[in-house]
Amino acid sequence: MISDLLASNRAWAAAKNRDEPDFFPRLAQQQAPEALWIGCSDSRVPANEIVGRDPGELFVHRNVANLALPTDLNMLCVLAYAVDVLKVRHVIVCGHYGCGGVMAAADGCRHGLLDHWLEPIREVHRENESALSAINSEVGRVNHLCELNVVRQVGNVARTPIVRDAWTRGQPLSLHGWIYGLSDGLVRDLGVTVSQP
Repeated sequence: MISDLLASNRAWAAAKNRDEPDFFPRLAQQQAPEALWIGCSDSRVPANEIVGRDPGELFVHRNVANLALPTDLNMLCVLAYAVDVLKVRHVIVCGHYGCGGVMAAADGCRHGLLDHWLEPIREVHRENESALSAINSEVGRVNHLCELNVVRQVGNVARTPIVRDAWTRGQPLSLHGWIYGLSDGLVRDLGVTVSQP
């Protein structure tokens, strides 16, 4: 598999050079994305590809279940670099339907170290238990929890000092909550855009 990946990289780079000779020299000169993407680590949700963007057009942070936790130093450093250095104009939290992390948070089973990471989703589940219970199908309940998780993470990003300081400075910055459908390839806006405190 590793040699296949390296061979695929060579083929991709050769095709890029053939089709767009200035692509790599241009890409090496600067990084100027307009958006930070906070998404899930799921291999079926490649950020750039699902929104039709080339390398360099999105600054990307991924983790299990697209969490934006105020205790996650990695996420906070990515957010600070994106907002303070790259001056992105948009932060997109994008979850996806059928998320394994969300399913693990809701299944009531123990998952070792992952349990600590997923506790914020369990909290969202507990807070919305009656609404989730009213949904007739397990798939529907999980997918709604995926949406609720995205909404919570947008709120978490909005409450960071990084974002609040940017808004105080008058820096244009909007936060968006999206969800991706694995079954149809479509991204849906959840209507939770925030552009000010």
